[in-house]
Amino acid sequence: MRRILYLEPVGGIAGDMFLAVGIDLGLAPEAIEAALRGLKVPGWKLAVSRAVRHAISGTHLDVVLDAREVHPHRAYADIRRLIESASTLSDRAKARALAVFRAIGEAEAKVHGVSIDDIHFHEVGAVDSIVDICGAAVVLELLGDPEVHAAPPPLGSGTIRVAHGAMPIPVPATLELLRDVPVRFEGVGELTTPTGAALLKVLTKIGHPPDFIVEKVGYGVGTKDFRDRPNVLRASLGRMEASRSEGLWVVEANLDDATPQLLGHLVERMLGVGALDAWVAPVVMKKSRPGHLLSVLTEGGLRDAVVDTLLRESTSLGVRYHRVERQALERDWVEVETPWGRVRVKRGLLNGAVLNAHPEFEDCRRVAEEAKVPVKQVMAAALVALGLPG
Repeated sequence: MRRILYLEPVGGIAGDMFLAVGIDLGLAPEAIEAALRGLKVPGWKLAVSRAVRHAISGTHLDVVLDAREVHPHRAYADIRRLIESASTLSDRAKARALAVFRAIGEAEAKVHGVSIDDIHFHEVGAVDSIVDICGAAVVLELLGDPEVHAAPPPLGSGTIRVAHGAMPIPVPATLELLRDVPVRFEGVGELTTPTGAALLKVLTKIGHPPDFIVEKVGYGVGTKDFRDRPNVLRASLGRMEASRSEGLWVVEANLDDATPQLLGHLVERMLGVGALDAWVAPVVMKKSRPGHLLSVLTEGGLRDAVVDTLLRESTSLGVRYHRVERQALERDWVEVETPWGRVRVKRGLLNGAVLNAHPEFEDCRRVAEEAKVPVKQVMAAALVALGLPG
């Protein structure tokens, strides 16, 4: 049975709201704290309370520091070492937390025009943000690793003062993090923080949720009190509706008048609405006309969204679809060290045994360009570091 977690950033999203909504769904704060105790950061504790925003009651959470934070600015390498050395975090939780911090670092590096290694985290390098991000990874694990979807977040407006001075809302890093996904430019004040944006971008699929049966609803209450909306993050936890989740679907359309640019756009849009895969193959159509077959592999709950998007954005007058079956390996991500830098590797597992492994090409290309070595050399080294023949 597939578990689904659907997040609605009604009044925005921040790291503490993510933890709070997990507790409101029934998780014990003590279980979250226990999983985070291996983080070698100054003393802290979770302060959990009830709060109300616009007549909506939910859980509010603060990360309370026992002593003053003495190292508020941390480099990405420092944070990576903190997380990797946390003995109480599972490998999956570590990988998720590292991916979130890397996304923030890459966004900050892009905004400031520097390398990620030159980025020093300010607000998100503090103890409370480290606890928030690692805690979010723990929350998903304690919830049973559901498939996570999210509604487009509201970004807010105005200005805010941060370590770099006055910044527009959304701050540049938040907007950079949320490139290529649906967002809403509405609201006053900072509704979506950089941490919240990174959690959404890395841990969720932003867009239409699949059809599912809601079993629990939780509300994570933020620290602000907006006039136009409740500062809450709503989460619905449930299971995929059986009638829509059985099997997979292939949606197809023959196209004889689509430009290469449109074909590329269609593939990106199919993936953007949540399809598992999309591809284009050359075909010969009626009257011996050359054309293209656009095929999309999707889960049953997203079939209608895929069909609707394909009809709206392609030149086709109709589509066809049919059920298919597949057997897929379990997948996870690990980071390995090469002679030129760290890269991520996607592994395919069967009953715990690694059958396939593929280094993340963009990681390898970045490392190769910085070190001025062939990218294939970095990819081979990544496999060797994983214990596989390069």
